[in-house]
Amino acid sequence: MTCLSPDVTRLSAPHDGEPALPADDFKTLFRGHPNGVAVITADAGDGPVALTASSVSSVSADPPLLVFSISAESSASAVLSRAQTVVVHLLDARDLGLAKLGAARGIDRFASTHPWTRLTTGEPVYSDVRAWVRCAVIDRLNAGSSTIFAAQALESHIARDTDADDHEGALVYHDRAWHRLGEHSKI
Repeated sequence: MTCLSPDVTRLSAPHDGEPALPADDFKTLFRGHPNGVAVITADAGDGPVALTASSVSSVSADPPLLVFSISAESSASAVLSRAQTVVVHLLDARDLGLAKLGAARGIDRFASTHPWTRLTTGEPVYSDVRAWVRCAVIDRLNAGSSTIFAAQALESHIARDTDADDHEGALVYHDRAWHRLGEHSKI
């Protein structure tokens, strides 16, 4: 793997000597910015890991690329730093239990509470989620106290699509709480 930028230190240093925005102000900004919810799984040979992420974004359709970031403090960060492939589970409101499982600290995320299996390629995948995409990690970039992952989509599965008739709705994280999007939230 190569680094996206050879000058990684610029990402954590203030621009042209200007003081950086205080962390609490930055957190307040993004508490008001809702994000979709995903669970990312991987296994670099030491056993499976999973974590909930609200940083997954589509980057390009051709080639099919996505990005996500994880905190260095995550219990999954060591495995993800070595994993060649990951599975990104894109969740809806029916998957709230799995989102909470991936966000919980100090528990076995692969206990029998949520059914999971392995793909034929070896990655752990949770069953009965709205959709998942298996990706090859093509790059990692250290950015402050997090790592940004760029990944190319290799294979996907959609169990249920989102539509106007879906009473469960999309799952988003906003202002430190889970929310359901649907017809009631359209403006």
